[in-house]
Amino acid sequence: MQTTVDFIRERTNNFKPEIGIILGSGLGELADEYCDYAIPYTEIPNFIKSTVQGHKGRLVFAEINNKKIVMMQGRNHFYEGHSMSEITYPVKVMKALGVKTLILTNAAGAVNENFKPADLMIITDHINNMGTNPLIGPNDSTLGERFPDMTEVYKKSLIELAENCASKLKISLQKGVYWANSGPSYETPAEIKMIRKLGGDAVGMSTVPEATVANYCGLDVLGISCITNAASSETSGKLSHEEVIEAANIAKAKFKSLILEIITNL
Repeated sequence: MQTTVDFIRERTNNFKPEIGIILGSGLGELADEYCDYAIPYTEIPNFIKSTVQGHKGRLVFAEINNKKIVMMQGRNHFYEGHSMSEITYPVKVMKALGVKTLILTNAAGAVNENFKPADLMIITDHINNMGTNPLIGPNDSTLGERFPDMTEVYKKSLIELAENCASKLKISLQKGVYWANSGPSYETPAEIKMIRKLGGDAVGMSTVPEATVANYCGLDVLGISCITNAASSETSGKLSHEEVIEAANIAKAKFKSLILEIITNL
């Protein structure tokens, strides 16, 4: 960890971020527009390379609206064959760099039948159906407790702030529970029905490990999903990653506006 942190500080002239943002599929444009320093993951000691289409795989540092930000332009996923500790390592690095608030974004499929493509959903809670937990293994008491409380992973005050910012910008927001599967296959119609019955509103393949570790490390977490498709059924069309990117591209203008407004008001 110290090797990673020292390397980053040297490459960024000791830049000290206070807000971290993890940018999901198709949402990396914010890091293209605001960039003071950028380091490819392949150059950072102990980081792993992002292999998913739509993820550039860079750690980007920028001052935005007088706030110092670090952005992950693309994340790593459990389904790529990485361990949970590997995909959540950047969250621990952000904590070590000084981050106090983490904004998690993702592209997610609709389960709630009231959701439509390009909607933005504030995550109020999550359900971990990935079959494992990123905190399994020896505990580092310098980062957090062995048995962390999960009552309020997604900070209620940040949810309220996001809603107020969206209202000011006249952006309609959905709210709901994010269900995480391991992937990489999309869900069957029967699985979507199950998720709906068990309380999920949107489903994806990321975010929950990062949110769990961020909560464990004492970071305040806000989660935002970009809904990429209508709720699946037996009669709906086939899902594809291209569809995910397309919906994210449609939503990216309002997503970017919302993130910038949230940053300003943090």
